[in-house]
Amino acid sequence: MTQEINDTLSNLLREKRYGERTERVRRKKTRLNVVPGRSIATNPDSSSSEDNDNSEEEEVEDQGVDEVMEEIVEEVEYRYPERERLLPETFGLLKYVSGKRTSTIYSRVEKIIPISVNYHFTRRCNYQCGFCFHTAKTSYMLNLVDAKRGLRILKAAGEFLCIHLCMEKINFSGGEPFLPNKGRHLGEMVKFCKVVLNLPSVTVVTNGSMVKEAWFQEYGQYLDIMAVSCDSFNEDTNQAIGRTQGGKSHLDQLRKIYDWCSAYNVLFKINTVVNTYNYFEDMNEEITILNPVRWKVFQCLLLEGENAGPDALRNAESFYINNDLFNQFLQTHKDIKCLIPESNTKMQNSYLILDEYMRFLDCQSGSKIPSKSILDVGVSNALKFSGFDEVMFKKRGGVYKWSKEADKYSW
Repeated sequence: MTQEINDTLSNLLREKRYGERTERVRRKKTRLNVVPGRSIATNPDSSSSEDNDNSEEEEVEDQGVDEVMEEIVEEVEYRYPERERLLPETFGLLKYVSGKRTSTIYSRVEKIIPISVNYHFTRRCNYQCGFCFHTAKTSYMLNLVDAKRGLRILKAAGEFLCIHLCMEKINFSGGEPFLPNKGRHLGEMVKFCKVVLNLPSVTVVTNGSMVKEAWFQEYGQYLDIMAVSCDSFNEDTNQAIGRTQGGKSHLDQLRKIYDWCSAYNVLFKINTVVNTYNYFEDMNEEITILNPVRWKVFQCLLLEGENAGPDALRNAESFYINNDLFNQFLQTHKDIKCLIPESNTKMQNSYLILDEYMRFLDCQSGSKIPSKSILDVGVSNALKFSGFDEVMFKKRGGVYKWSKEADKYSW
């Protein structure tokens, strides 16, 4: 249905906008002395009039856009009374395309297109990390059908009429994303995003405890990056932080995943949260051996209602470190080229986060305030309440070489 609607819109657009230009094109060809089978011979005396005609043409094209839009919308509503919810985004983009130049499209539309999205589709987790800032406040999770519908909406928000200002990267996180159905729920979304949506980058963040080689055998070909959370290379420290379950070695599992990523052509990444238990640790040797494509180093972040305040499931205040201690950790590891530091300032508002209901989470106030679900109001409306800081997103290096395709990127 979506493709049929888009085709209809495209055809209507051509009829409404380009049909009107036929007479102007004919006049212009006459002025330029266009003769079939011969080159264009411009009249040297017509340069000034041509400039005037061009300006008049631009003015004509910018007129009546709203009227054209109304006619197209009415036509589509008549033909498709049960149209899908992504159409408000489609109409918005259509409006720019129908009456504005490409540069205007980019400047207006780019701000509302979710290039990189973090989908925390479950809050459930099998670890008890004391600083966790996305805790198990609910056990809700969308079924695969609705989740895929939402992912389609995200991708379609900017791709209409082949203008590639749409989602390029989806990151699946939790909670622990491998918990639901032993990773199959995650795997099916990963496969859907790579095969059906054709996203350049599909990534996962996991604590690694439930990852099996069989998962890589079935879904590894569809995954670009697997990031494993590791806050220490000392097992006692991991135990103190809560990054463990049932006495299993977190580090042994980390190394297994490193081997599997190498075997199944998945880029390996490490995430570390710097806190009171590890800010003094020297991880240079271990990180150099594992050689991840990126080592994201976060300063422990406090968020009201998640890991701080009376309603929170965690109290991370004892884990929090100030900027000086965070910078001390960075200085210790200054020679690690793959290190990507993220202080609280860089991190807090520079991620587009979708929760388990597919609501964007606004962290500007120091807590997570949800928008309405994109399944109900569409992407553009929900993004208005995301609190997303695009400038900081770019400043922290939010866009990077995030695909494993060797013919496109070299690491």
